[in-house]
Amino acid sequence: MKNRTLGILTLSAIGFTSLAQTSEPVIMTINGKPVYKSEFENVYHKNSGKEVNKEQKSVKEYVDLFSTFKMKVFEAEANGLDTNSAFKTELGGYRKQLAAPYLTDKNVNDALLQEAYERMKTEVKAAHILIRLAEDALPKDTIEAYTRLIIIRDALAGKAPSAAKIAEYEVLLKKSSSALTKASNKQDTLNYNAKLNAIKGLAAALNTTGDKFAAVAKKTSEDPSAVDNGGDLGYFTSLQMVYPFENAAFKTNVGETSMPLRTRFGYHILKVSDKRPSQGEILTAHIMVKFAKDMQEKDKANLKTKIDELYAKLKAGEKFEDLARQFSDDKPSAEKGGQLQWFGSSRMPIEFEKAAFALKANGDYSEPFTTNYGWHIVKRLDKKGLAPFDEMKGDLKQRIGKDSRTQAGRESLIEKIKKENNFKENLVAKKDFLKVIDTTVCQGKWEATKAAKLGNKELFNLGTKKYTQNDLAKFIETHQTARPKMDNNMLLQQAYKDFVDETVINYEDSNLESKYPEFRNLLKEYRDGILLFDLTDQKVWSKAVKDTTGLKEYYSKNKNNFLWDERADVTMYNCANDKIAKEVRGMLKKGKSEKEITETVNKTSQLNVTPESITYLKGENKNVDANWKVGVVATDIKDAKDGKVTVLVINKVMEKTPKTIAEAKGMITADYQNYLEKEWLAYLKNKYTVKVNEEVLNTVK
Repeated sequence: MKNRTLGILTLSAIGFTSLAQTSEPVIMTINGKPVYKSEFENVYHKNSGKEVNKEQKSVKEYVDLFSTFKMKVFEAEANGLDTNSAFKTELGGYRKQLAAPYLTDKNVNDALLQEAYERMKTEVKAAHILIRLAEDALPKDTIEAYTRLIIIRDALAGKAPSAAKIAEYEVLLKKSSSALTKASNKQDTLNYNAKLNAIKGLAAALNTTGDKFAAVAKKTSEDPSAVDNGGDLGYFTSLQMVYPFENAAFKTNVGETSMPLRTRFGYHILKVSDKRPSQGEILTAHIMVKFAKDMQEKDKANLKTKIDELYAKLKAGEKFEDLARQFSDDKPSAEKGGQLQWFGSSRMPIEFEKAAFALKANGDYSEPFTTNYGWHIVKRLDKKGLAPFDEMKGDLKQRIGKDSRTQAGRESLIEKIKKENNFKENLVAKKDFLKVIDTTVCQGKWEATKAAKLGNKELFNLGTKKYTQNDLAKFIETHQTARPKMDNNMLLQQAYKDFVDETVINYEDSNLESKYPEFRNLLKEYRDGILLFDLTDQKVWSKAVKDTTGLKEYYSKNKNNFLWDERADVTMYNCANDKIAKEVRGMLKKGKSEKEITETVNKTSQLNVTPESITYLKGENKNVDANWKVGVVATDIKDAKDGKVTVLVINKVMEKTPKTIAEAKGMITADYQNYLEKEWLAYLKNKYTVKVNEEVLNTVK
């Protein structure tokens, strides 16, 4: 069976395409079906452009190749392979892949790639304060969260909240859902009283000595880790934080605090304390003495004795890798001599990162140090800077594709398509929808029939197509899921936007073939490639494997095409030394069998002689070739390294003979496939009549 992907790629390289435009000149007909000049011209140009170091084929040399391909495609269609559900599913999958680059703004995506790479040259050190907020939060909750964060930011800037400001905030808090929130886990969200008290306590937090931002973060941030780290995130670079947060970090100057920004986690403010050139990535190995769970500090200190002993062994010249294998408690890395994976900033505990990047040269190792996990000694194995953009482009594209910033390209394309197709909307008809939206949408039980009474007014148009209230109703019904209760107006706005965005993208998707010739051509290549693969597999590849009767008949008629070369059946008596070899030779002269020789010679040791029977083709063993006749070879073969001696016996010399089907199954099957393909091509050329329009052919350049 041929590899399916290779089959398709081969055909893609040939580049058969069809524009199926009746106004074009016909370059040939196959059983009366027209084939157009553009289709042939595309294959010729595509292939001639690839043959840089080969003699370029002429236009006429492509005629036979192209017409044969078209016969196969027509035959596949005649057999109904293009109506097969598996074919349609496979082609649909390829189309989706091919369409993806056309359904986003390439210029925006290219800019995002370049932006991510340029930002990777810098690392930002920042701390943040988070106020949690659901993505679909009600407006009153959004206002409360934003206001709270503004008050916190103002306090950090020296404007502690006045009694009037606190009272104003309390009014907002009472209106929000927080007023009904019961006391909850500190790691989830602060309850009503805690939120109010956090604002009231800002003055006290600001009066503490040391880092005021950290003190306020510990008091007000809803990031659970802030209690321990004061909101400090350490150093990070592009693609390590969600995109809105990354943007704020790179656009905020060192020493400044950003305005509130929204991410899927809620609202943040962040303070940038440093920016530095990228440290690059480092490859290290480590030896670890692990802290047990809930270990007391004095017990942790006691473990220093062990790490100090290991450090002393290193200083005495013992190998780092050997000590790691024997003594490191990090077993996965210990098996590899302590080696870890490459890492950059913010990928390891900060203490480990600092110790590793402080090492100046490959081979250097640190003094013992601790992290939350245990004592470590780290060794630098290698270090590298940021790779060139061209080398990183593929990886960046994949990572950005999984990141929220990829939506920027989609949103940009949606706006372009709207402008190109005179998008107009009826806001009154959209607002009318509020009459039929109810709480069952949040339960996932809303029915589109509820919108029937609205009269099916037009919501918007795109090009020549109109989309109505009924279309939106069907969209909501098929896309609804159970969710927390939310404001009906917000729910409508979100559903309407999703409906418009999906409609616009689908509209563009449906026009790709007519709008982009290269997309149409490439999809046609995949279509024809799949058809040709399936038909060839049916007529040739799988048939040759499954048709055992046909294979036997073919072998019977062509067995002399599958011959063994001259062969020699050989026994090699591998002897421990000259004395044993002499004993073996003596027994061979007396006509003793292999079994008799082995049993006799190996009485004192099973290692004295080991017989080995091998069949050699002529040319495979120089010692056999030099003595190509039956009998015991006169000269022993001696191994200078271990003193072993081989006595060589040629038992039989065989002339050229046909291989059995089992011995040459692969070769016979391949030849049978070639035979079937020739027979099939003869059938096609007999069935299909090709008439070339020489006048049109001569215009192909």
